[in-house]
Amino acid sequence: MVPYHDHSDERVRGRLVERMASEAIALLSDAGTPLISDPGYKLVRDARAAGRAIVTIPGPCAAVAAITLSGLPSDRFLFMGFLPPKTKARTDILAEVASLRATLLFYESGPRCAASLADMAASLGDRPAALCREISKAYEETLTGTLMDLSAACTLKEPRGEIVIVVGPPGEKPPAGEDEVEAALVEALSRLSASQAASEVARTLGADRKALYTRAMELKGKL
Repeated sequence: MVPYHDHSDERVRGRLVERMASEAIALLSDAGTPLISDPGYKLVRDARAAGRAIVTIPGPCAAVAAITLSGLPSDRFLFMGFLPPKTKARTDILAEVASLRATLLFYESGPRCAASLADMAASLGDRPAALCREISKAYEETLTGTLMDLSAACTLKEPRGEIVIVVGPPGEKPPAGEDEVEAALVEALSRLSASQAASEVARTLGADRKALYTRAMELKGKL
């Protein structure tokens, strides 16, 4: 057996790829599926570049198991892996996916759970969420609630073991008000025809295109 992890250098990877020319090499993980939030993809990449044959055998995956336990939408989801330990870096990444209409999956450690959940609530809104830990083990547990509920629970009692946080997608955006629609239409008319402006605003704000076109024609004569 040869250890292969984040701190393995390219020489270790190179020796494994060389051995694959005449031997069958199996990449195993001590927790879940290889390559999910670990550096195994580099080995697969280099092995493919060297013309080695690659096959996979499906195995357990905590992220997929957690979404089945959460009761949150599973038709569209994004695996985010581990967030950075520092608040600023963490919130920057969360801001990138705040508007994405998908369930989000994160791996996390017990000591960081409370802070990470609070940052998620601040960046994403206090969405429905689930904290799943020790999946398939004797002390398996799933906690559900809002992100702030779970953050408070983790502050009172730090969770232990391997943890997956599942965050539901954002709620439906409230319909745009008349002033917002009007302002968007005026701005669009400054660079587009009445028909194009109506189509753009209808698409971005969800307003009725026919009514927007009528209003655009009225505004066109005044602008």
